Amino acid sequence: MPKRTQDRSPAPHTADSHDLIRVHGARENNLKDVSIEIPKRRLTVFTGVSGSGKSSLVFNTIAAESQRMINETYSAFVQGFMPTLARPEVDVLDGLTTAITVDQQRMGADPRSTVGTATDANAMLRILFSRLGKPHIGPPSAYSFNTASVQASGAITVERGNKTKAQKATFQRTGGMCTRCEGRGRVSDIDLTQLYDDSKSLAEGAFTIPGWKSDSQWTVQVYAQSGFVDPDKPIRGYTKKELRDFLYGEPVKVKVNGVNLTYEGLIPKIQKSFLSKDKEAMQPHIRAFVERAVTFTTCPECEGTRLSEGARSSKVKRISIADACAMEIRDLAEWVRGLSEPSVAPLLTALQQTLDSFVEIGLGYLALDRPAGTLSGGEAQRVKMIRHLGSSLTDVTYVFDEPTIGLHPHDIQRMNDLLLRLRDKGNTVLVVEHKPETIAIADHVVDLGPGAGAAGGSVCFEGTVEGLRASGTSTGRHFDDRSSLKETVRTPKGALEIRGAAANNLRDVDVDIPLGVLTVITGVAGSGKSSLVHGSMPADADVVSVDQSPIKGSRRSNPATYTGLLDPIRKAFAKVNGVKPALFSANSEGACPTCNGAGVIYTDLAMMAGVASPCEDCEGKRFQASVLEYRLGGRDISEVLAMSVTEAEEFFGSGDAHTPAAHKILGRLVDVGLGYLSLGQPLTTLSGGERQRLKLATHMGDKGGVYVLDEPTTGLHLADVEQLLALLDRLVDSGKSVIVVEHHQAVMAHADWIIDLGPGAGHDGGEIVFEGTPAELVAARSTLTGEHLAEYVGG
Repeated sequence: MPKRTQDRSPAPHTADSHDLIRVHGARENNLKDVSIEIPKRRLTVFTGVSGSGKSSLVFNTIAAESQRMINETYSAFVQGFMPTLARPEVDVLDGLTTAITVDQQRMGADPRSTVGTATDANAMLRILFSRLGKPHIGPPSAYSFNTASVQASGAITVERGNKTKAQKATFQRTGGMCTRCEGRGRVSDIDLTQLYDDSKSLAEGAFTIPGWKSDSQWTVQVYAQSGFVDPDKPIRGYTKKELRDFLYGEPVKVKVNGVNLTYEGLIPKIQKSFLSKDKEAMQPHIRAFVERAVTFTTCPECEGTRLSEGARSSKVKRISIADACAMEIRDLAEWVRGLSEPSVAPLLTALQQTLDSFVEIGLGYLALDRPAGTLSGGEAQRVKMIRHLGSSLTDVTYVFDEPTIGLHPHDIQRMNDLLLRLRDKGNTVLVVEHKPETIAIADHVVDLGPGAGAAGGSVCFEGTVEGLRASGTSTGRHFDDRSSLKETVRTPKGALEIRGAAANNLRDVDVDIPLGVLTVITGVAGSGKSSLVHGSMPADADVVSVDQSPIKGSRRSNPATYTGLLDPIRKAFAKVNGVKPALFSANSEGACPTCNGAGVIYTDLAMMAGVASPCEDCEGKRFQASVLEYRLGGRDISEVLAMSVTEAEEFFGSGDAHTPAAHKILGRLVDVGLGYLSLGQPLTTLSGGERQRLKLATHMGDKGGVYVLDEPTTGLHLADVEQLLALLDRLVDSGKSVIVVEHHQAVMAHADWIIDLGPGAGHDGGEIVFEGTPAELVAARSTLTGEHLAEYVGG
């Protein structure tokens, strides 16, 4: 055996000199020629106020360019099937490695997408049951609720040599889909009383569907003039045939006022025009109608398991695949550990590792049949992390977007350990984060700012955590901020009674939530907080709920359209100039005909990145030149949409442009800290924190006595939390009751009343473990929340 020499060359190898990611001249979104050097194989945390440019630098520049360069290594044919990515606005990007992005994007809300299907755990379970299940019912597809059973037979033509011969052939595929609910676990039913008043005839205006006016030939008149029903007869007087044609008629062509139109039954028409659309993207009154008219119930045939009777009958150790998917993952991991079958040993090992990763990352309380669309942003991000935990890849750049979102202070240490483990394997870890507990473990910190939007986009500090503390930046000044407990708390003006709450893991909970005060619901992730405030509220509680679901919007949507601000602005322009309001919408009559109101021309270059160039006719202003001649207070509509919220609040508050309705909405946007946004900024460019505050501003105008907020500090900088607390105080002082689900200790300390759920997650939670004031919780230290809050306030 050759002897190994201990002598090493004193000169470092050239390959070891590539230890930095260099960014020069980054200009994505609001970045202002940012140039930084990020150390490789270290944990770098990016901080700064919400909207300062953190995501623009980390996700839209570094990660996006890495992904684009990887995509370019594929053939042109393969690239044609991939999303096309444009090169970020940056002069130089050097030293990039393969980037794996783990963001907060919600998982697909497809009704058939579950935690199991999103993580490959379901696929492994299906193989396991197809090998070990008794009775044996078929291949893995027989246990899949996404696969329907198919049978076919017929003649096929076979050509051999010069002969053509007809042969009989049969085809069969065994699937596990429940035929009643088609693998969804729930069936929908339409409440006909919400569609029409059956005591009236069509001529008398029987329809109660939003937008269906009696004189509309596209809706009401299609039915009235179809010849299938008598328009002058009350609907309750229809014969069986008339009612069947009216509700379920097949599509046929009919003539209405001399125009050929399609007639089809009312139920399929409603399903196509309302139910096939995304509920979040609907106008508020349409969304309210859909929520009234459509009821979802558990499928009576499969009892919500989504699976056929055959798939449910096959068992391993008295457990069916439906039972396995319904178990909490930590219990399922124990069950799998108890299986010993040499023929499937590699499969059991892989499944065990996946399930153990769930437990390790703090998601052991979930079940594999949990719909993916119901996961919070933080849970979805951690589910995506699972496939990377056991990865043997090194020298990879992992990019995380606030991985501590939705985590109780007790769970943050576990997340920190995971980030450090990824780094210690030789990976570069880039984290966008606001929590001091995670910033503290960084090897390198980059602080962006100083402000948000146009006032941000610069690097204010680069260095160590100690250096950040000593710096004069906003993050540095607020890094060691600690809120103190309030000396006096408000007195409740009544109580909202919840009795026998049993949604998800709640254990028959009875609780009185005080009204007229700021109540904070706390507890570890998975303890039942959201189940209590979203799933157990009395139907008559007059609640305005602002949850974590993302805002839907295209690049045409902006703060003005989303908040309803554009309506009073258009009407004000129309009134002053004596023209139609539709002229002042870039999505309607006033749109530039060349770019259709988009402001840019999109050129599709097949597998190459598409090019967006400003429209030459409207110069990016989105409106026809004739529309821009109309003015309000000396400004045209494009100049108004280019204003910041703060500037617009002043503009519409007095003078010729005084518009009270617009001023009121703008005041709400300023209250939630979005004064720097421009009215016409596309929603697709907003950060997660900005989108949630935009949603909060919109709901502040709703008529409701009780506001329920789900983690409003998500995406908020330490300095912005104070502004949020002031906003919550204003809401309570104006006579509202505010209930906040929150993990941030500053919000807990500021509460008038705390309800703590636990003691653990999943089936270890679901109970009220404390009710009282923050001071009482700190004094008792009887729960995990109490211990962390006491430590936070220095108690």
